[in-house]
Amino acid sequence: MSKVVRFGVAMDEDLLARFDALVARRGMAVNRSEAVRDLVRDALVDAEWEESPEEVVGTVTMVFDHHASDLSDKLDALQHAHFENIISSMHVHLDAHNCLEVVVVKGTAEQVRDIADGLLGTKGVKHGKLVTTTHGRDF
Repeated sequence: MSKVVRFGVAMDEDLLARFDALVARRGMAVNRSEAVRDLVRDALVDAEWEESPEEVVGTVTMVFDHHASDLSDKLDALQHAHFENIISSMHVHLDAHNCLEVVVVKGTAEQVRDIADGLLGTKGVKHGKLVTTTHGRDF
């Protein structure tokens, strides 16, 4: 186990109050130190993901109106065009019009980002996000 090192952080009082409220609301840590460690780990995973020459993974989450003109067909066509990079997908009906789709993608960082950009940039996708992760070293 590595040695814990203490360091100070200067922060605007209002920003610190908002951070404390976020920590309390999310229950993401018992204290500020654990919350900061979580943020640092997230930043390191993002950096490793972007710089990795190895295969990486991510999820593309999208919300869209399935009644939108041929949108489902366009999203399916994009996924089929990248079948070697698509691990899995899940489609959920949120209500009479809206669907949530989660697509698990693997490949180089550039491939994953390109696939995500293609899916999320499709006209009719209301909201979406690429979430990246790595199976690399422990942080």
